[in-house]
Amino acid sequence: MPPLRERKTDILLLADHFLEKYAKENFRETRRFSTPAIDMLMAYHWPGNVRELENCIERAVLLCGEEGVIHTYHLPPTLQAGSETNTLTSLTLDAAVAALEKDMVIDALKNTRGNATLAAQMLKTTVRKFNYKSKKNMINYRDYR
Repeated sequence: MPPLRERKTDILLLADHFLEKYAKENFRETRRFSTPAIDMLMAYHWPGNVRELENCIERAVLLCGEEGVIHTYHLPPTLQAGSETNTLTSLTLDAAVAALEKDMVIDALKNTRGNATLAAQMLKTTVRKFNYKSKKNMINYRDYR
Protein backbone atom coordinates (compact mmCIF):
# COMPACT_ATOMS: atom_id res chain seq x y z
CA MET A 1 0.00 0.00 0.00
CA PRO A 2 1.42 3.41 -0.91
CA PRO A 3 2.27 5.92 1.85
CA LEU A 4 -0.39 8.33 3.04
CA ARG A 5 1.33 11.31 1.37
CA GLU A 6 0.60 9.62 -1.97
CA ARG A 7 -3.07 9.06 -1.07
CA LYS A 8 -4.19 12.62 -0.38
CA THR A 9 -7.87 11.73 -0.85
CA ASP A 10 -7.64 9.27 2.06
CA ILE A 11 -6.40 11.90 4.51
CA LEU A 12 -9.78 13.59 5.00
CA LEU A 13 -11.67 10.30 5.12
CA LEU A 14 -9.34 8.94 7.78
CA ALA A 15 -9.29 12.24 9.68
CA ASP A 16 -13.10 12.30 9.80
CA HIS A 17 -13.16 8.68 10.96
CA PHE A 18 -10.66 9.38 13.76
CA LEU A 19 -12.51 12.57 14.70
CA GLU A 20 -15.74 10.64 15.14
CA LYS A 21 -13.99 7.81 17.00
CA TYR A 22 -12.15 9.99 19.52
CA ALA A 23 -15.02 12.43 20.00
CA LYS A 24 -17.26 9.53 20.97
CA GLU A 25 -14.57 7.86 23.06
CA ASN A 26 -13.87 11.07 25.02
CA PHE A 27 -17.48 12.30 25.21
CA ARG A 28 -16.76 15.40 23.11
CA GLU A 29 -19.07 17.32 20.81
CA THR A 30 -16.33 17.93 18.25
CA ARG A 31 -17.92 17.57 14.81
CA ARG A 32 -15.67 19.03 12.12
CA PHE A 33 -12.40 20.63 11.03
CA SER A 34 -11.99 24.29 10.11
CA THR A 35 -10.94 24.98 6.51
CA PRO A 36 -7.40 26.09 7.51
CA ALA A 37 -7.05 22.90 9.59
CA ILE A 38 -8.06 20.82 6.57
CA ASP A 39 -5.52 22.69 4.44
CA MET A 40 -2.85 21.99 7.02
CA LEU A 41 -3.70 18.28 7.18
CA MET A 42 -3.60 18.05 3.39
CA ALA A 43 -0.29 19.94 3.07
CA TYR A 44 1.59 17.80 5.60
CA HIS A 45 3.80 14.96 4.28
CA TRP A 46 2.80 12.35 6.95
CA PRO A 47 6.05 10.46 7.48
CA GLY A 48 4.34 8.46 10.24
CA ASN A 49 1.48 7.53 7.91
CA VAL A 50 -1.93 6.60 9.33
CA ARG A 51 -0.68 6.11 12.89
CA GLU A 52 0.66 9.67 12.98
CA LEU A 53 -2.61 11.01 11.56
CA GLU A 54 -4.60 9.11 14.18
CA ASN A 55 -2.45 10.43 17.03
CA CYS A 56 -2.73 13.95 15.62
CA ILE A 57 -6.54 13.81 15.51
CA GLU A 58 -6.80 12.27 18.98
CA ARG A 59 -4.67 15.10 20.38
CA ALA A 60 -6.72 17.71 18.53
CA VAL A 61 -10.00 16.31 19.87
CA LEU A 62 -8.67 16.44 23.43
CA LEU A 63 -7.36 19.99 23.02
CA CYS A 64 -10.47 21.20 21.26
CA GLY A 65 -12.60 20.85 24.37
CA GLU A 66 -16.18 21.94 23.84
CA GLU A 67 -15.57 24.19 20.83
CA GLY A 68 -16.96 21.67 18.38
CA VAL A 69 -14.50 22.62 15.62
CA ILE A 70 -10.85 21.65 15.32
CA HIS A 71 -8.74 24.67 14.35
CA THR A 72 -5.10 24.83 13.27
CA TYR A 73 -3.96 25.70 16.78
CA HIS A 74 -5.35 22.37 18.00
CA LEU A 75 -3.06 20.50 15.61
CA PRO A 76 0.52 19.62 16.63
CA PRO A 77 3.25 22.17 15.87
CA THR A 78 4.97 19.61 13.62
CA LEU A 79 2.17 20.10 11.07
CA GLN A 80 2.55 23.85 11.03
CA ALA A 81 4.92 25.16 8.37
CA GLY A 82 7.40 27.85 9.35
CA SER A 83 5.95 30.22 6.77
CA GLU A 84 2.50 29.95 8.35
CA THR A 85 3.67 30.40 11.93
CA ASN A 86 6.30 33.05 11.10
CA THR A 87 9.06 30.88 12.60
CA LEU A 88 11.35 30.36 9.63
CA THR A 89 14.95 29.89 10.67
CA SER A 90 17.39 32.67 9.96
CA LEU A 91 20.40 30.36 10.29
CA THR A 92 22.27 28.87 7.40
CA LEU A 93 22.65 25.10 7.34
CA ASP A 94 26.31 25.39 8.35
CA ALA A 95 25.48 27.68 11.28
CA ALA A 96 22.67 25.40 12.45
CA VAL A 97 24.92 22.33 12.29
CA ALA A 98 27.66 24.18 14.19
CA ALA A 99 25.19 25.25 16.90
CA LEU A 100 23.87 21.71 17.24
CA GLU A 101 27.40 20.33 17.42
CA LYS A 102 28.34 22.80 20.16
CA ASP A 103 25.19 22.00 22.15
CA MET A 104 25.88 18.27 21.90
CA VAL A 105 29.48 18.67 23.08
CA ILE A 106 28.39 20.81 26.04
CA ASP A 107 25.56 18.41 26.91
CA ALA A 108 27.93 15.43 26.83
CA LEU A 109 30.40 17.24 29.08
CA LYS A 110 27.64 18.14 31.53
CA ASN A 111 26.44 14.54 31.67
CA THR A 112 29.96 13.20 32.24
CA ARG A 113 31.02 15.98 34.64
CA GLY A 114 33.75 17.20 32.33
CA ASN A 115 35.18 13.79 31.43
CA ALA A 116 36.14 14.17 27.76
CA THR A 117 36.77 10.44 27.29
CA LEU A 118 33.32 9.48 28.54
CA ALA A 119 31.75 12.36 26.63
CA ALA A 120 33.39 11.13 23.41
CA GLN A 121 32.08 7.62 24.10
CA MET A 122 28.62 9.04 24.76
CA LEU A 123 28.67 10.75 21.36
CA LYS A 124 30.17 7.64 19.72
CA THR A 125 33.24 9.46 18.45
CA THR A 126 36.95 9.39 19.19
CA VAL A 127 38.54 11.44 21.94
CA ARG A 128 40.67 13.15 19.29
CA LYS A 129 37.61 14.31 17.31
CA PHE A 130 35.81 15.29 20.50
CA ASN A 131 38.74 17.42 21.65
CA TYR A 132 38.98 19.01 18.19
CA LYS A 133 35.28 19.94 18.30
CA SER A 134 35.67 21.29 21.85
CA LYS A 135 38.60 23.50 20.89
CA LYS A 136 36.87 24.64 17.70
CA ASN A 137 33.87 25.76 19.77
CA MET A 138 36.06 27.18 22.56
CA ILE A 139 34.66 24.74 25.13
CA ASN A 140 36.87 23.88 28.11
CA TYR A 141 36.05 20.54 29.72
CA ARG A 142 37.22 21.88 33.10
CA ASP A 143 34.22 24.22 33.17
CA TYR A 144 31.93 21.21 33.54
CA ARG A 145 33.59 19.40 36.48
